[in-house]
Amino acid sequence: MRHSKRLKKILFVCVGNTCRSQMAEGFANRYGNGKIEAMSAGTSAAGIVNGYTIDAMKEIGIDISGHTSVQLTREMIEWADIVVTLGCSSAETLCPSSYDGKKYDWKVEDPLGRPWEFMQRVRDSIGRKVRELIDDEG
Repeated sequence: MRHSKRLKKILFVCVGNTCRSQMAEGFANRYGNGKIEAMSAGTSAAGIVNGYTIDAMKEIGIDISGHTSVQLTREMIEWADIVVTLGCSSAETLCPSSYDGKKYDWKVEDPLGRPWEFMQRVRDSIGRKVRELIDDEG
């Protein structure tokens, strides 16, 4: 009888769920295929994924054009084994005291409205962080 290992569930959170957390979700789905499930949300969801974010990810071969911007809910936090914040409130603040999963706070500057090169640097930084997280947790 084969036993399959349960996939780790990672929730990425930023303010608008339009850029940083979307990138992290895209990288996690690419790099963590078969190891993790990823979801992203915003503390004040914008309702759309920023077009430059989609372009930046497409530039490196990751298509997030089908993603949507969603509002963070308590149920999402309860779903996750790991909560990662990317420049919004700390995971400690977002997660209820009953949450017993892992929490990470990544200090990532918001690239919205910044030059294209800044968007690319933020994207590449998030990609490295996601790979490290998957290597450590996957």
